[in-house]
Parts: sequence; C-alpha cells; structure tokens
Amino acid sequence: MTLQSLLDAIRPLNQDNMEKAARHIDSLLKPLGSLGRLEELAIHLSGMPGISSLQNLQKEIIVMCADHGVYDEGVAISPKNATAIQARNMLKGLTGVCALAKNSGAYVLPVDIGIDCDPIEQMLSLKLARGSGNIAQGAAMDYEQAEKLLLASALLVKQRIVAGITVFGVGEVGIANTTPAAAVISVLTGSDPCDVVGLGANFPIERLMHKQSVVRQAIAINQPDNKNAIDVLAKVGGFELVGMTGVILGAAASGVPVVLDGFLSYASALAACQISPIARDYCIPSHMSAEKGAKLALRHLNLHPYLNLGLRLGEGSGAAIAMSLVDAACTMYCHMGTLASSGICFPASKRPYIARPLRI
Repeated sequence: MTLQSLLDAIRPLNQDNMEKAARHIDSLLKPLGSLGRLEELAIHLSGMPGISSLQNLQKEIIVMCADHGVYDEGVAISPKNATAIQARNMLKGLTGVCALAKNSGAYVLPVDIGIDCDPIEQMLSLKLARGSGNIAQGAAMDYEQAEKLLLASALLVKQRIVAGITVFGVGEVGIANTTPAAAVISVLTGSDPCDVVGLGANFPIERLMHKQSVVRQAIAINQPDNKNAIDVLAKVGGFELVGMTGVILGAAASGVPVVLDGFLSYASALAACQISPIARDYCIPSHMSAEKGAKLALRHLNLHPYLNLGLRLGEGSGAAIAMSLVDAACTMYCHMGTLASSGICFPASKRPYIARPLRI
C-alpha cells in the first residue's frame, strides 16, 4: 500500500443510500425527526459504502500506546513508565476504556506503537522506536517513519475488517502526550499555544505557562509545514498521533466509520482531514473533551460531538461510551415499527433537518 493508493480509495458518502435511509426513518412509528441526532447518525451510517446493513455491527477501539521525549521538559506529573503499566493493564481488561467498552459491546485492541519499554507479551506491536524524540529539541520522528507508521496503521484497519470489525474507535495512552497534541492542533489551526494548551492529566495550573512555552519552542525549532500534515506529525507530533491518523484514513478508505475520542484524536482527525478532506465524512465525534483547545479543534473540523460529560481520561473512553449511541441508532433503524403498519397518521410536516450527516 502507498499513501496515494490509500487516499485514492477514499470515496464520498452514498447520498442515494442516505436519502433512502431518511425516507425509511420518516416512516417509523414516531413524529418526524423526534429521535433527533439518532436519526442523523443512522442516516450517516447508511451512507458509508463499507456498511451493507445496520444490523449486528461489530465494534472495536484501537488504542495506540507510545511515549514521548518531551516528557523530559517537565510537562507531565505522572511517571513515564505509567504508559507501559497502563498498556499492560489494558491487556488485562482493567482500564477505563475496557470497562466502558464492555458496557457497549466493543472490543479493545491496544497497540504498542512506541512505548519506551521492552516488547510486551501478547501485545500487538507496530513499534519503530522506544518513544518519539523530544519535540522541544528536535523532530519527534523522521518523515519516513511517520509515513510508514501511518500506512501500517491503515493496513491494520483493513486486517481488522477482514476479521469482522465494521465500526472503529480510536484511543491513546502516552504520558505527556497532550503537549504534542496541542502543538499539532496549534499548527494545523493556526492558533497560538495559549489557546490550545491545557492541563492534561492534572498538570498544576501554576505551571501551565511553562507547558505553553514548550509547545511554542517546539514549533519554533521544528518549523513544521502547516500545509503538510505528515510533516507536522513528524516534527511536533508523536507515534500514537500518527497511528490514530492512519486508523482514521484506513477506516475512510474502507468505507466504515471511526468514532473519535477526545483531544488527542481531534489532533489526529485534523491531520487526517487535511490529508484527505473526504475522511471527515467517516468521523463520528463522540464527546466534547474537557481539555482546553477541544472546542477550537472541533470547530475547525466542523464536527459536533454527541456527548458532553466533562471527560478527559483518554484511552478511547469517550469513544467506548458513544458506541452505545451507534447501537441505539442502528436498533431504531432496524427494529422500530412503521406508521403504515400501525394505522397512525401524523399531520404532514417538513423534515427538521436535511438528510446529511453532522450538519451544523
């Protein structure tokens, strides 16, 4: 697979199928538009060419795990080895995303894409190095590494589709990773770091200006090209950010949805949607992250999240909760009775929104 072949495979949504889905939903046993964004979600899913039916969709959250050299700049208070510890806990099904995924019937697939540790037994690995470079001193990785990891992550999606997965989620684990995510979002949105950098995992508020200065320094030293998302990811990003970008593009190329998580996934989505604007059509925004800069990133993506729960755990936890909304939309579409079969006739009215996904 080449980058060009991956991008050439990404197609727009099937508008005819979406219009048919809208007509079917309008025929269901309810007032027109009364199930709001669940109707919108079902229409959105119906337009995806990789989904032949909304029944029994198999869901999986791919969690990219990696460490960051910028940790050495004092931008996180958690110990660096917490990345490896949490990756092992995820394999045991003990982390937040694992518990929430059980509730929504989703699988969790943790991937070592750059943890600073020896290989973890039974953990899938795409690792090229033990942690990315310190972006405050130089590039996170080579451009070639970034492109290789992006394609490997997209290929992983294709392999999981062969295994039966039809709905993907993205998540991440990586101590200090809100710093490179903020750098990526700052560059791709043309925003000052002070508008993007947040507290991450309970970073002391009195040290926030230091974190902002590290992001500003990383951008100044590396001079990423804001018109080339892969260059941005390579210079001021991180391995898991590249991996999630690859998952988003791989899902879009396969015509299936990818449920975004929070702040980190927004950074990857911005990169993916610059590389292929059509990829946005396959993104389902799960929740509004509590991290500073979340609204800014979502505004640039032109996406409205379905949930606002004040979440900031990461791991794919918000995506895991939103998988239940995917199930709800599909169940409504497939199992609800119709007006015609029940002898009910509501007064004629106009559909309250156009049959197009995520319209804002």
